Amino acid sequence: MPREREAEINAARHRRMAALAHADGARIAELWTGAGLPVDCEVLRGPETGLVMLRGRIGGGGGRFNLGDATVTRMTVRIPSGEIGHAYALGRDGDKARLSALADALGQSPAYRETVEARIVAPLLAEAEKADRRRRGETAATKVDFFTMVRGED
Repeated sequence: MPREREAEINAARHRRMAALAHADGARIAELWTGAGLPVDCEVLRGPETGLVMLRGRIGGGGGRFNLGDATVTRMTVRIPSGEIGHAYALGRDGDKARLSALADALGQSPAYRETVEARIVAPLLAEAEKADRRRRGETAATKVDFFTMVRGED
């Protein structure tokens, strides 16, 4: 496979997984039901729930520090055609992790790739963009411009 095509496939997969990671689990399930995508798969791992350490940076030099822990659920599945899908989801939502892993596997399959993109990923990205525009508008409404007036005196 040419490198350009491989890079394009990886970018699409990254975008798909980011959309699923940021979406609500109930919304993914709703879109999945409407899309009529298959749900049969072999569970290879999970759902497993554990903790990950969150790290932050502080100060002008960007010194790292441990911020705290976050709960994460992971899952790995294999669809009948052989593609393997992986997913990590913040929190304990095993159903979200399962559907996200299934979407990852189906998104790698030429038979389902377009359906996953059109019926699951595109609506999630559109909803995220709409929510982002709304938040930006709310934030812009609170903007305060500070200025200094010169009184003409030295």
